Amino acid sequence: MNGKELIAKAMKLEPVSSVPWVPFVGVHGASLIGVDSESYLKSKDLIVKGVSAAIENYKPDGIPVLFDLQLEAEALGCRVIWAMNNPPSVIGHPLTEGVDITDLKIPSKDSGRIAVALEAVKEIAELYPGVALYGLVTGPFTLGLHLLGTDIFMQMFMDEFYVFDLMEFCSGVAKRMSDYYIEAGCDAIAIVDPMVSQIGTEQFDKFVSKYATGVFDHIRERGVLSSFFVCGDAQHNIESMCRCRPDNISVDENISLEYVRDISLAQGISFGGNLKLTSTLLFGDETDCEKDAVECMEIGGSRGFILSPGCDLPYSTVVTNLMAISEIVKNGYRRDVVKAMMGDGNLVLSIEDDQDYKLNTEPGAPLRVDVITLDSSSCAPCQYMMSAVLKAAEPFGERVVVTEYKIKERDGLKMMKRLGVKKIPTICIASQVIFSSSIPPVDHIYDSIYERLKH
Repeated sequence: MNGKELIAKAMKLEPVSSVPWVPFVGVHGASLIGVDSESYLKSKDLIVKGVSAAIENYKPDGIPVLFDLQLEAEALGCRVIWAMNNPPSVIGHPLTEGVDITDLKIPSKDSGRIAVALEAVKEIAELYPGVALYGLVTGPFTLGLHLLGTDIFMQMFMDEFYVFDLMEFCSGVAKRMSDYYIEAGCDAIAIVDPMVSQIGTEQFDKFVSKYATGVFDHIRERGVLSSFFVCGDAQHNIESMCRCRPDNISVDENISLEYVRDISLAQGISFGGNLKLTSTLLFGDETDCEKDAVECMEIGGSRGFILSPGCDLPYSTVVTNLMAISEIVKNGYRRDVVKAMMGDGNLVLSIEDDQDYKLNTEPGAPLRVDVITLDSSSCAPCQYMMSAVLKAAEPFGERVVVTEYKIKERDGLKMMKRLGVKKIPTICIASQVIFSSSIPPVDHIYDSIYERLKH
């Protein structure tokens, strides 16, 4: 049974011979071939070369051709900035810059970098016919936020019909992009909507459910399997996501895999995750990764589970760590050895506390606002939270110091531990967790800063 068949059986909740393995290789593919992210994401040849290197190294059952949630946004006129080791970030939102929704047109196959992605799919499908290729499509809510910026949260209260129109357009883009990927040769379509972690269940049901359900119905009508992918603490929305009728739900380490398993299987939906992206894959060693994989596989079981990292693999993810996971998936004997090593304990990567961090309490000292993120240059919820904090802090001038700590870096993990942060992204003010895994309105952040400056 090849990987494509294994993925299909798992998504259909049929018995499988082994747990399918899907590493979410995005710009990590650029690292494998020694090029920067911008060059990689703009070149069909480099994408093919990078994905091929990932397939040869990691022996996956399935793999995305591209992991770039700015692809559609850029094609629709959003301004982006590029980074060496990350996908681009959206910095300009057309609907706040004089463009009307009625002016927006669904991108064609030749818009922006879409043609590059589609040509890469065709070539990789020919090279690796046994590997399930995932076409990753930006979810309607995340695309809406790219187009409108954080104003979307205000509009959800002030003008809900405007948001309905925006979501209708964005779901139309998702359907068309799904068609493009299917016609190019993708075997599964993943709707990646990380920003739904930032809204409550009532808002999800009102502004997302109808439109996401329409997208998954469309994909099903095309005879292709689908996944609903979210990162961040979206546990409160998992049941609603299942009701959108995807074939699979995929989550990151912010959500309990046991919880996702129980909710998803009860509704006849497969599930995936939830390897630790930074603490294990990026900063751990091969033993850490083996233990993490075994723990996930023990929880996931043999029905409807797909092993994968929680999100797009960081550029510099350790190659041997991913190779170790591949070996664990394919080698039952090695799994037994690792289970024996683990005993009854759980994997906890040891990150030393940050002894250098001192909360300055001297009279007149600036107030510290620490934002713990995955990386605001590559993670949409982190980017928009960081932007909101900077806007809120600006009126206070030098009385407030805002610092971002990225858990993709070891110092960020230390600070996360030091401050007792459990979810990403999180805002800490005066060394206290104030806003966890949700983007508050700018005025709420301002008020929180102001209250602490008074004392």
